Amino acid sequence: MPKSRNDRKKKVVYTPPPSKEKPKVSPRWLVPTMLGFFILGILWIAVFYIAGQYVPYMQDLGNWNLAVGFSGIIVAIILATRWH
Repeated sequence: MPKSRNDRKKKVVYTPPPSKEKPKVSPRWLVPTMLGFFILGILWIAVFYIAGQYVPYMQDLGNWNLAVGFSGIIVAIILATRWH
């Protein structure tokens, strides 16, 4: 005689062992530093395009101002990867 469905063995649900690791916490300086680099990078590029010809040190750098601004943004992105 075939077995009914209720007679079959029920599978035991797997429960993983409790994790003993503490959740990772970002350092307090990370977010302000990340936002600072990001905002300064954007502002540097904006000031270069808007008033770069009137700011003496920006005139000397020329198009290297874009490298300065984008490097600030890149540093902010690198710091964002370390944020938990």
